[in-house]
Amino acid sequence: MNAVVVTEFGSPEVLKYMTVDIPSMGASQVLIRVQATSVNFADIKSRYGRYHGATKPPFIPGLDAAGIIEAVGSDVLHLRAGQRVIAFPSTGSYAEYIVADESLTFVLPDNVDFDTAAACPIVSFTSYKLLADVSRLSAGETVLIHAAAGGIGTTAIQLAKILGAGCVIGTVGNETKVAAGLEAGADHVICYEEVDFAEKVKELTGGRGADVILDSVSGWVSEKSLECLATFGRLVHFGNSSGEVGQFKTKDLHASCRSVLGFSLGTTRKERPHLLRDAADRVLAYLAEDRLKMKIGKRFALQEAADAHRWVESRKSTGKVLLSMGE
Repeated sequence: MNAVVVTEFGSPEVLKYMTVDIPSMGASQVLIRVQATSVNFADIKSRYGRYHGATKPPFIPGLDAAGIIEAVGSDVLHLRAGQRVIAFPSTGSYAEYIVADESLTFVLPDNVDFDTAAACPIVSFTSYKLLADVSRLSAGETVLIHAAAGGIGTTAIQLAKILGAGCVIGTVGNETKVAAGLEAGADHVICYEEVDFAEKVKELTGGRGADVILDSVSGWVSEKSLECLATFGRLVHFGNSSGEVGQFKTKDLHASCRSVLGFSLGTTRKERPHLLRDAADRVLAYLAEDRLKMKIGKRFALQEAADAHRWVESRKSTGKVLLSMGE
């Protein structure tokens, strides 16, 4: 099969399109012919060797994919060949074939196309878990979402509305990305290059601040987020795209009944995959009902993976970037 391989840690040039063996399937796994996969920021970090638990080269990158089941293992109970699915593979997804555990493979509704499906798993499962389970969003609450123009940002904005948020505020690092956040349904989008986002959030909320803050940036953005986190608010940290480390003080939490929480979809997939079943059921239903729309920013062919990585790293991208297998 054809695949994209990280031959050594480094810049996008280390991504090589080559022929490799089709991965072997275990008894509780399925073999999937990939139709499309997505580029996630974790793929960039893995290519540089900066992702937690990073695999040493050579390896195939990629965390999620959409495709058709070709074969099932002897212990698989609920899946069959020919089904259209999304999956989190045990091998990288930048390839024509992947294998995935049955517990991490989910059947697609008939009316969800492969591009939408490929754009969905990481961003929608993460967003749903952050809002519904980790932060326990209640109806009417205000949600602040950093990196609002990205794949998770545009998805989390929509899911926050679906789950009953009263007001959704986004932040972006560049004025050109404001429109993407507003298009996704945010009530307000703040460019933190132009204004003090914490002060603006307090202004927009009558001094209360946000009840829930989703932070994948870290560093000073995390620290400043506490300045606009409401009493009883929950700041959920789930990434560090800035590469910086944020510092919190215990005195900022107990008297105000505020919380700082952490979440990793990767750890959840590895340690407690059963916790994703409810997220899959809810998210796929929202997609089938057309209540949730995946924002696809750009499509590349599999052999153009290096160009796709350059585009994501440019910080100009909005929504999800896809890699398609073609015919």
